[in-house]
Parts: sequence; structure tokens; C-alpha cells
Amino acid sequence: MIRLYHNPRCSKSREALALLQEAGAEVEVIEYLKHPPTAAELDHILTLLQLEPRDLLRTKEEEYETLCLDDITLERESLIETMVDNPMLIERPIAVSADMAVVGRPPEKVLSLLNR
Repeated sequence: MIRLYHNPRCSKSREALALLQEAGAEVEVIEYLKHPPTAAELDHILTLLQLEPRDLLRTKEEEYETLCLDDITLERESLIETMVDNPMLIERPIAVSADMAVVGRPPEKVLSLLNR
């Protein structure tokens, strides 16, 4: 089972979903703008990705500037909470298996979860 944190309005997210479905993967689609991950879930995803919250932020979103997220003194927990409260700031798509996660940029990266 692969969980795909998905935005149906995003072409890369749609491509990633199509690739997984074409490969016959069982996919749980989570429209994260409607159902954002909890802070604990996002923390776990970041651990699987081996990234820090700042690495997963969409810096071109208006909220990034409005919330002054370029402030390097902001701590991990604060950034995670901000991302949970403003899920449009989370890079997409993110595909998660039991022990691994990838950001689908490019979308073909999600297929790496099937080769494990």
C-alpha cells in the first residue's frame, strides 16, 4: 500500500498517481489540502524522507512570505505546525510506503517505492 499525498489540481501530482495506478500499485489517495497530515504524521514523513521541514516548504507560495518562513531561527516543530495549518506550503506529491517516502519531483520518483 502506498499513501499518496495528492493535490488533484497539480499536474505533477496527477502524473505520479497515474504512474502508480498504471504500475498496478494499491494507492491510498490523501487530498492533503482537504485532510492535512497531523504534526506527528508530517514529522514521520519528514523522517522517512530524511529531510527537514524547510526542505519540504513551497517557497513560492504567498503564505511563505506572509508568515516570514525564511526566518532561519524558526524551529522544526514550529515549521511543522505551520505546514499542518497551511498545507498548501507542503511540496507535492509525496508518496509513502511502510518504510520509505519520496517527493514525486519528477513524478517518476514515486515508482522507486515499488522496487523495494
